[in-house]
Amino acid sequence: MADGSMRNGRWRVTPRMVRISPRAVRAAAVAVCGALVLTACGSTEDSGSGSAGADGSGKVGVILPLLTSPFWQSYNDYVPKMAESEGVDALKTVNSNSDPSQQITDINNQLNQGVKGLVVAPLDSAAIEAGLDQAERKNVPVVAVDVAPEKGKVAMVVRANNVAYGEKACEYLGQQVPSGKVVQIMGDLASVNGRDRSEAFRDCIKKNYPDLTVLEIPADWESDTAASKLDTLLNANPDIKGIYLQAGGVYLAPTLQTLRSKGMLKKTGEEGHITIVSNDGIPQEYDAIRKGEIDATVSQPADLYAKYGMYYIKAAMEGKTFEPGPTDHGSEIVKLPSGILEDQLPAPLVTKDNVDDPELWGNTVG
Repeated sequence: MADGSMRNGRWRVTPRMVRISPRAVRAAAVAVCGALVLTACGSTEDSGSGSAGADGSGKVGVILPLLTSPFWQSYNDYVPKMAESEGVDALKTVNSNSDPSQQITDINNQLNQGVKGLVVAPLDSAAIEAGLDQAERKNVPVVAVDVAPEKGKVAMVVRANNVAYGEKACEYLGQQVPSGKVVQIMGDLASVNGRDRSEAFRDCIKKNYPDLTVLEIPADWESDTAASKLDTLLNANPDIKGIYLQAGGVYLAPTLQTLRSKGMLKKTGEEGHITIVSNDGIPQEYDAIRKGEIDATVSQPADLYAKYGMYYIKAAMEGKTFEPGPTDHGSEIVKLPSGILEDQLPAPLVTKDNVDDPELWGNTVG
């Protein structure tokens, strides 16, 4: 995932994702360590003890993908709080600055510091395998947050259902816009998140709302790219009726700025209003909903990413494992096609009807 940020009134592009062949950076050998584990069925209330001598102690490294997005800034703020509440000795977070190769270096640096566990938010679903192999070689468990790796060993993926993100955005737009053109501003398709959201939105529109035409902007999680391509698209298609932003932390501000500059930012209820559904659940999206600038967002749970990232790395360090099934925190553990387990956390749709709900994480941060 990549991001952009505003500086001195101008959009600054952060480094573009470097697509790395996993074969080029993957470790040549993997050492497989046996461990005595107890299995818990879905629930986080498992009471099994870990392998002999495993008490869950030791330093834990936490690696971020970037810090230019309000979503990841919030996640970063939650990490030390959740680490303390879960009894995890977390080191200061490390920021990989939107660079997948730097992320592999960051993992190796943390391993060389002797961490006993890692919580990583992968930038690239394929390239991260090299870092996971290094961790497995040193018998250090890893929990992946937000992005599921295509290959490699992780104790758990902590993530919401990204297919549901695209489907929820589709259903909302489809109900609000009976016909015409809608746009989805997509993330990087090297990330499973970008692929899941894009394909789910596209397929849902095609199946359920045949009178809508989807126009797509590949934006690689970059603010400037989204703004530039949206401007070009609007010049050729001034009659668009709806927009799906796959990442509000990246795309919200440049989208609103672009619409405003073209005189196309009409509030809800005004003639010419473009229905906008976003994705993240950051405070800025909630403010935009209250102002009538956008209509909805899917709340991606930054607080729960941090909480259960810490929970599962603690469990993994204790030697515990889990099985598919419902959990005690309103989610479900599923087995991905790769065999990896993923705890799919709830991600509610937020509209003007529930935007002030105090339980939403976006209403608990500044």
